Amino acid sequence: MTLVKMPYSKKFINVSIPDKNLIKILESKAHNYKPELSQEKIVHRALNNPIKSKSLEELVRGKNNVVVITSDHTRPVPSKITMPIILQRIREVNPNIDIKILIATGYHRPTTKEEMINKFGEEIVKNEIIINHMSKNKDDLVKVGILPSGGELWLNKIAMEAEVLIAEGFIEPHFFAGFSGGRKSILPGIAGAETILANHCSEFISSKNARTGVLKNNPIHTDMLYAAKVSNLSFILNVVIDKDKKIINAFSGDSEFAHAKGCNFVKDLSKVDNVKADIVVTSNGGYPLDQNIYQSVKGMTSAEACCKQDGIIIMVCACNDGHGGQSFYDQMANAATPKEILNKVLKIPRNKTIPDQWEFQILARILNKYKVIMVTDMCDPQMIKNMHMDHAYSFEEALNKALKLKGENAEVVIIPDGVSVVVK
Repeated sequence: MTLVKMPYSKKFINVSIPDKNLIKILESKAHNYKPELSQEKIVHRALNNPIKSKSLEELVRGKNNVVVITSDHTRPVPSKITMPIILQRIREVNPNIDIKILIATGYHRPTTKEEMINKFGEEIVKNEIIINHMSKNKDDLVKVGILPSGGELWLNKIAMEAEVLIAEGFIEPHFFAGFSGGRKSILPGIAGAETILANHCSEFISSKNARTGVLKNNPIHTDMLYAAKVSNLSFILNVVIDKDKKIINAFSGDSEFAHAKGCNFVKDLSKVDNVKADIVVTSNGGYPLDQNIYQSVKGMTSAEACCKQDGIIIMVCACNDGHGGQSFYDQMANAATPKEILNKVLKIPRNKTIPDQWEFQILARILNKYKVIMVTDMCDPQMIKNMHMDHAYSFEEALNKALKLKGENAEVVIIPDGVSVVVK
C-alpha cells in the first residue's frame, strides 16, 4: 500500500492506495521547493527589485492617499506577512498618507470580521480601514470603459478615486483564467456584477484557450488585462506559496510584467505529465479553497485532464460551507442531467450571463463525462447527491465504490493538490 497525505480543511488526511492500482502521483514541485530566505525576506527582496516599475516607496511619496487591494477569505494569500510589510514601507516614506484596504470579493459574499482577523491578524483589523467590495451595489461603482469583448467595465469607486492603487495577491494555476494573481485583483476582484458576468460568459468559458496555465489568446485574460490598465493599477505584490501556504517566491512591480514573470515561475514548478487513469483522486488544496462545492470545481479540472473516458474522480473536499452559491446549486439540482445544463448554458448570450454560470457550466462539463465522488464528513450528503454527484464519508468508502465500478485492477492517479498543477 502507498500512503499519501491529502489536504482536507485545515489538516491533512492519509489515504491508502494498493500498489497494484497506483500508477502515478502528480505533484507540483512548489510543494518541495526550499527557498534560501525567510518568508519576510522573500517579500522584501521582491519589493526591493520591482519589475518594470518604480518602487512602492517612490509611488506613494508625496501622495495623499493609497488603496491597497487584497484577496478575500476564499484565497490563501498570506496577508499576515505581506500586508504589515506593505503598510510599513508605505508609512516609512509617507507617515500621514491615508490608507484604505479594499477586499476584492469579486462576486463572492463579503468577508466577515472573524475571517478578516484570520487573514490579517487582530492588529490590522483593529487599526486599519478595511472595506469589502460589493459588486452588486451600483452606487459604489463607476463606469471606466468598454472591455475588448464589448462589455461595460464597472469598477469600485473608492479604488478609482485613489491617487495610488496597488494590489497584493498570489499566483497559482487557474482553471479558466490561466493563472490567478495580477490583473484578477481588478477583474473580477473589484468589478461590478454585470462586468464579472459578461467576462465569465459561456462563450469564453467554453474556449479551448480558457484553461489552466493558458494566457495566450485567452479571452477572459484579455479582458482582465484591459481592466487592470484602465484602472491605473500602479503596483502589485504577488507571492507564490507551497502546500503549507508558506511563501517560496514573490514578484512586485508592473501589474502585467511582474505577473507574467511570476506565472512563468509557477508554470515551471507546476507542470505535470498527463497520465490517464480509470480513477483520479484529488483535492482542492485544503482550507480556504475547499470550503464549498463551488470552489471544488477548480481541483476537479486537474482530475478531468487525467481521466479516461467514463472514468471516476474522487474529490477530497471538506465543503463545510455548503454549496457556495444558491444559483450554482439551483441550476445543478433542478436539471435532470448535466447534459441538460450544458445545452442550456451554451445558448445564453454574453450579456445575459446569470450568477455562478461559469461554475455550473464547468461542473456540468465534467459530470457529463465522468462520475464524481465527493469525500467529506462536513457537508450534507443529500445536497451533493442533488447536484448529480456521489458522496462518501471517508476516502476508503469512495475508493471501494470506485473499484467496484471500474474493477479491482483499475488504474489510479493521485493529484494531492488539484489547484496547484498544470496538466500537460
